[in-house]
Formats: sequence, C-alpha cells, structure tokens
Amino acid sequence: MASIYQQQLGDDFCKLHPRIQERLAFSSEDNRAFVGEGTMERVWHGPFYTQPFLRIGLRRNIMFPDAGENVPFRIENYAYLDPLGRETVTWVRRFAFPGHTRCFDATMIRSEARGRIVDYLGTHQHLAVDIDLAVTARGGLRLRSGEQRFHEGPVTFRFPMLFSGLADVEEWYDDEADCYRIQVEVSNPVFGKLFGYYGSFRPTWREVAPADIPAYALPVRHELRD
Repeated sequence: MASIYQQQLGDDFCKLHPRIQERLAFSSEDNRAFVGEGTMERVWHGPFYTQPFLRIGLRRNIMFPDAGENVPFRIENYAYLDPLGRETVTWVRRFAFPGHTRCFDATMIRSEARGRIVDYLGTHQHLAVDIDLAVTARGGLRLRSGEQRFHEGPVTFRFPMLFSGLADVEEWYDDEADCYRIQVEVSNPVFGKLFGYYGSFRPTWREVAPADIPAYALPVRHELRD
C-alpha cells in the first residue's frame, strides 16, 4: 500500500531525496516504525505575550512555553489503520529539557474529501488542520498548515486564525553530515512568531506491528470529522 504521503504527492514523491522517500514511504502494512534521535540546536518561543497560546497547548501535547539550546530530541512515526479505517501516521515528538520533557504530538491522515493531508494536533484530535505538501529544491519536504477546525462532541467550527498558529516546516537530508535536519516555525497573523525549533536527528528502523504500537503514541480519541 502506498503511504499517505506517496498518495498526496503523486509523481512529485520521486523528487524527494532518497532518504526522505524512505522515511515517508511506509504504511500500516509494512509493520515498521521510524524512530529518530538527535538534538534541537535551538528551541524558541516568541515574546511574553505569546505565552498564553503556548500554555493552552500543554495539556494536549500541542505546543509548550519552554526554550533552550542543544535540547535532546526524539521523534517516533508509526503507521496504522485507525478505528475508522483510515490510514494514519503518528508524529510523536519529545524534547528533553532539564528536569522535564515536553511533548508535541499529532496524527495525520489523507482526507479524500478535502484532497489533502489533515493533521490532528494533540492527544484528543480536537483540532484538525489542513496541510499542504511541497518538495523543496534540496529534495526536502515542506509542510504548511492552513485552515483549522475544532471538533468536540456535537460542537464543530472553523477555528479563527486570530487564535491559532500557522506552521511552516521543512525536513531534509544532509548528505555531508549524514543526518536528517528539521526546521519549524509557528506564527500568528497578528502576534507574529510564536514557537519553533531546528536541529538534526538520525534514524532507527524498528519492526512494529500496528497492534504493538505503544499506547502513548496513539490518540486518546479518534475524530470522524476532518
């Protein structure tokens, strides 16, 4: 089965660096997991008035108000069919600050109805975000967030951009250093830059059947609405 990223990018998937292709080409049928470990050279946040945005996300593993340099980092990607039958990929990110660890988690699907990748942020899939994918000149993958929708019980609405963050992410492979590199910037159209990080990591591939994916990597609930 083609991965959700192969499906979304189509012929452009072959323009990615071979190591990026390898990273994104697995699906629930492959019984594989990608685990990357490395260091974020810098994790930063915006001015003091951006702190409320970041603290809201703490309980649901969306964003956080910490900053630092040379922060140990771990990312885990698992592919599985969710209870609704959708091909899903987890993005479990851990930042080990002195004395505590911060989390930034999400699950991605490819929505046929919306014709794009949808990223459910946090632990409960309350926030569904449209993601646009593009291949960069160096064979990296660029992800940009768009419209966001909030879902909770019978309540559903388009999340106002005034109260949300727009993400611009690039991940690429550095042949000279033999590692993956990532750069993330989250901004608000009114309040400016909110949060971001950049650094590198190296991979380990593991044999993991979907039934054996650790519970912490899965959302607490699965949202039907995308």
